[in-house]
Amino acid sequence: MIIIESYGVAVVMCVITMLCWGSWANTQKLASKEWRFQLFYWDYAIGVLLLGLLLAFTLGSTGEGGRSFMADLKQADSRWLVSAFVGGVIFNLSNILLVAAIDIAGMAVAFPVGVGLALVLGVVTTFLSTHEGNAPMLALGVAAIVVAILLDALAYKRLSRSDQKTPMKGIVISVAAGLLMGFFYKYVAQAMGKIDHVAGLAVLEPGKLSPYTAVVLFSLGLLLSNFLWNSIMMVKPFTGPPVRFGDYFKGSARLHLVGLLGGMIWNLGMSFSIIASTKAGAALSYGLGQGATMIGAFWGVFIWKEFKGAPAGTNKLLVAMFVFYLLGLAILIASKL
Repeated sequence: MIIIESYGVAVVMCVITMLCWGSWANTQKLASKEWRFQLFYWDYAIGVLLLGLLLAFTLGSTGEGGRSFMADLKQADSRWLVSAFVGGVIFNLSNILLVAAIDIAGMAVAFPVGVGLALVLGVVTTFLSTHEGNAPMLALGVAAIVVAILLDALAYKRLSRSDQKTPMKGIVISVAAGLLMGFFYKYVAQAMGKIDHVAGLAVLEPGKLSPYTAVVLFSLGLLLSNFLWNSIMMVKPFTGPPVRFGDYFKGSARLHLVGLLGGMIWNLGMSFSIIASTKAGAALSYGLGQGATMIGAFWGVFIWKEFKGAPAGTNKLLVAMFVFYLLGLAILIASKL
């Protein structure tokens, strides 16, 4: 399997993760013009698994270090397979809530509040699980991001007062999504084996998973749990009438491809984050990747114009939000130097 040996390369991969995680929701915004987000989400879940398998049978099965995907799968301890799978189940519920929040309140709100909260919890829980990283600097970076979340919530509150079509329900769902999303990553990270170097070759800890195998099990957990979580969301949606399952098969090829693309973009980010964590550490890799919050907010504010018509002074809150996010991310990066 391909193993990352350079911290600089690991950081670049985390930045790509940030871009992927912050941009995939644009596919939902495009699809939501024509059909409900619950229908989009079936294709998204399939796209996640397809990308995971593609990387497992290519990058995860080439190179001299570690183990190939199939060999790694055969030797894996069942508890670590279950751990990565559970990570996918937890993430899927949180992400469906996030998608619902985007549908109600937009990317500029759902990402800073939901994903920002997930970043804070994810860094803390992953650090406590793996004990990797500089604790004081991680805490300082997280604190700056908490300030950014609060600033975005204040901006959203001003918007909701001026536009009654944007209810506070969106921020409540975003918080619920963030609380759940902050816990999924540690289950995937703890399932992965440490990499040692013996006679010039990278050797993976026996019984545990390679990053590529962990992503595949995570993706399976996401897709299979979709039959539970998304089915509930179709029968009991937060807004609008129930969604009929038969409507999925009425979607055009373009709509299905948009959903698949969204899932593949997101999982490219997840895969790079997991692969990079072997060098950068799980807490930093997750925290930096969740800088997607800033990217998602950028799309929402500047491209989709979700704060258009907000009261005077709202832009200052949004600028301050971006500043604190950038400061927090910079501190997270420096924590490993």
